[in-house]
Amino acid sequence: MPGAFDTLTMRGVEEILVLNAGSSSLKCARIEARSGRVLESALAERLGDTSARITLRLDAQVERDEVAGLDHAQALRRVLERFDTTRVLAVGHRVVHGGEAFRASTLVDDAVLEQIESLSSLAPLHNPSNALCIREARRLMPRLPQAAVFDTAFHQSMPPESYLYAVPYHLYEKHRLRRYGFHGSSHRFVAGGAAELLGRPLESLELVTAHLGNGCSACAVRRGESVDTTMGLTPLEGLVMGTRSGDIDPNVFTFLAEHTGATLEEIASLLNHESGLLGLSGISNDMRSVLEREARGDARARLAVLVFCQRLAKAVLGLCAAFGRLDALVFTGGIGENAARVRELTLARLGVLGLKLDPALNAEHGKSSGGRITTADSRVPALVVPTNEELIIARETLQCTVLARAKEPRD
Repeated sequence: MPGAFDTLTMRGVEEILVLNAGSSSLKCARIEARSGRVLESALAERLGDTSARITLRLDAQVERDEVAGLDHAQALRRVLERFDTTRVLAVGHRVVHGGEAFRASTLVDDAVLEQIESLSSLAPLHNPSNALCIREARRLMPRLPQAAVFDTAFHQSMPPESYLYAVPYHLYEKHRLRRYGFHGSSHRFVAGGAAELLGRPLESLELVTAHLGNGCSACAVRRGESVDTTMGLTPLEGLVMGTRSGDIDPNVFTFLAEHTGATLEEIASLLNHESGLLGLSGISNDMRSVLEREARGDARARLAVLVFCQRLAKAVLGLCAAFGRLDALVFTGGIGENAARVRELTLARLGVLGLKLDPALNAEHGKSSGGRITTADSRVPALVVPTNEELIIARETLQCTVLARAKEPRD
């Protein structure tokens, strides 16, 4: 007799529960994997704080619930009490760091969960929360398959010349000190979206994708695989971000320790939580707020925007070292999709690549031109491709589950 999984799939049901745990947040969504339709969603914010709250979107209605001190496990339980999970096939979890252990998404068992927890030192703000939510979801939904979809997995195709640091090699051999990269699901998704917009096979393209949000990274995608990226051992390396400094001279740690008396932990916190757009502008980590102040003539806001765009353009040029040509530059993420000013200033620094901005198309984010924001005679097109990390997690989870089910012995 068919089980619940077989019965639902035979009916064409492909609902996946997607859980995305941040350091102080939890995003949940029940998604129809094939169509991408979001059936229910929830966002728990400021977890562990007195101002913790949950926003639920159920049947086109929005509900808000404030619960002081709410933690990740409690938030997940509250969400599941409200969600309709009767037709859910599996649970997909975003996991930030998979180290070298995971080159692809995988179903979670005890050994996989232990490995995820063991990698917490590489992503201390995220992996503990990821593991906690996996553990709680397995306890609450023991009969549902659980899959881990890793931010780092897409970048495991990078060659050694891209992922190694120029430090004594034994540090890589013993401690796996290397560059890993992040936002892999997003880079993979928008590279595929760009191929569709260009009407060309992904396997024929050489692309630079720029995921720009509170966290930012750019990636060189050659024939559908990551060959270089801007983030490194942790999500601090690379571009200027909302509160993260991005690339910085490592001797800054010694300099600040000597001149301010700060500890290593305090300096790391400053670079992760007090720097980037927030540190430069003195206004906000949100690009929207910074751009608003720049438009009103605020000099510090303008400086923050210019540094952000200069660093991004420099990274794009550097990533092109992996290619023989560039077929397209792709913008995505909250800033990449919505900040026309950022795209304008960035492309103004990339004329050497033959990128020619169309101001009208850029102002409307390429909505009337299939995502294209450059002129018809631009040697290289620039595209805006909306990302959907939750959808790719849902589809990866479905694929893992179906493959595992196919391998099971049948009576």
